Amino acid sequence: MLTAQKHDDRERAALADLLRTYSVEITAHDEKALKAVESTLAPGTEVFIANLPDERAEVLVAAALRVRRAGLEPVPHIVARNLKSRDDLDGMLASLVRDAGVSTALILGGDRDRKAGNFENALQIIETGLLEAHGIRRIAIGCYPEGHPRIPDEVLWQALRAKLDAAARVGLETVLVSQFLFDPQPLIEFARALRREGIEAPLRVGVAGPADRTKLIRYALRCGVGASLRVLRERGSLARNVLAGETPDTLLGAAAVAQKEEPELGMAGVHFFTFGDPAGSARWAEEARSAE
Repeated sequence: MLTAQKHDDRERAALADLLRTYSVEITAHDEKALKAVESTLAPGTEVFIANLPDERAEVLVAAALRVRRAGLEPVPHIVARNLKSRDDLDGMLASLVRDAGVSTALILGGDRDRKAGNFENALQIIETGLLEAHGIRRIAIGCYPEGHPRIPDEVLWQALRAKLDAAARVGLETVLVSQFLFDPQPLIEFARALRREGIEAPLRVGVAGPADRTKLIRYALRCGVGASLRVLRERGSLARNVLAGETPDTLLGAAAVAQKEEPELGMAGVHFFTFGDPAGSARWAEEARSAE
């Protein structure tokens, strides 16, 4: 049996290993967050850039260019239901690749009730052929270890397979990025389910970065992170840490140890939903990596 010290050492080492790759997420119009990533992130860090439903493509392109000029890797969100037409998608991709050197994009369906144009889901974007035509080589695809508040699990699995198959047919590399959660067990079970289904794409673990309690709970409820919130209610010490704005080691520690013990889980890196504070997430990640 492992002593407590040996267990702690093993978990720290596993966590540092998982955090060798991490990314952060900001919104295109958030000037404070953009300045933070420009000044604090290590060169080569991936910065996922979200845009609001009615935000002009130029705002996304400008943010991606700033990220690129800071020596970082911009990963813009391309949201199907926000696009008015194929021509809009064509123009956006052309600008992102030409102006900001984008080679990876997160492809999403989007949550808006009324779509802006003809696109309804991420699969339709992948099937246009425009991604690879413009030089996008790799796409990130969202996934939901605790399910989605509006979509049945069976439909989620069917859609995930369809997107991965479509990407493979045109030679696009893929990485899965999970919705953030507070309990590692659904994540671990989801990773096992992926591999049982024969899905080999690496899984980047989505976690909540430091944020105030109100913002975190509001965002979690909107995203359907229900099972994790139940865990927080049942485990007072964890709730105090997470909802105080910390990302405790134990959240990712369990997932990291599982990955170390079951390498076939394919959990490769961490994605921080930063809630406007990418510097806070980066500080935590760097401290956890250096504690090995």
